[in-house]
Amino acid sequence: MRKVLLLFLVILLAFMTGCTKDAGTGVSVPSTIQKVLDKKKLVIGTSAGYAPFEMKDKKGDFIGYDMDLGRAIGKALNVEVEFRDFEFSGLIPALQTGEIDLVISTMTIRGDRALAVSFTDPYYTSGQVLLLPKTDTTTKGWQDLDKKGKKITVSQGSTSALLAKELFKNAEVLDFEGFTNAALAVKQGQADAVVGDDPAVRMYESRNSDSIRGIYELLSSENLGIAVQLNDHATIQWLNSFLASYRNGLEDQKSINKWFNSTDWLDEVQDK
Repeated sequence: MRKVLLLFLVILLAFMTGCTKDAGTGVSVPSTIQKVLDKKKLVIGTSAGYAPFEMKDKKGDFIGYDMDLGRAIGKALNVEVEFRDFEFSGLIPALQTGEIDLVISTMTIRGDRALAVSFTDPYYTSGQVLLLPKTDTTTKGWQDLDKKGKKITVSQGSTSALLAKELFKNAEVLDFEGFTNAALAVKQGQADAVVGDDPAVRMYESRNSDSIRGIYELLSSENLGIAVQLNDHATIQWLNSFLASYRNGLEDQKSINKWFNSTDWLDEVQDK
């Protein structure tokens, strides 16, 4: 069955490696897929430091669930894969200028982002939860934190930031570069809670369980997608076909078991 699916992707790729219309001029331009095949390299933008999706190990190599997905795409295309690290807020601009080919970085599919980039079908469904100091034994939910004088941290430009700013009417919402910095502020007593993706919060708590705790009632539920240049329909179609065979397949299940169902990898990560 797997060989049949791979053959289908190869045939589909042959039909799709032509051109796509430029959104501004209407002129046909090579699709990202075609460019990747021509240069034999796939450049993926990410924002490392968001366990267990995208991280760096002690050797400086990129690891995590999203990295496994990116490497699987490169394998299917038979090209080299290069990851480039950005602040999360810099990923879409880098994609728009052609500095990177794709964004795979726990990016939630949202209407405002879809005005600037195009998204694949979801590759993972996640949700937002709270992380707070273990010394806070009274907070049961976000309503307990929505008070004057309370400080909520978020990763700048993320869905967590958008949600928190809509949800908290009285507490102050503070932007940080990346989830790790936002969570560190809570751990160090500089803020009262951080809003983040459920898997990332669980992993951070497992590494810092002596000082922080999570509240896992979902504040929202959202789908994560791969971002490509706006209106690059050929690339979107190929990636969606790839995801249809990859998601919940053997490779995907191995990746899920490694990163979400185990903590054996924690000692590999640079920052704890």
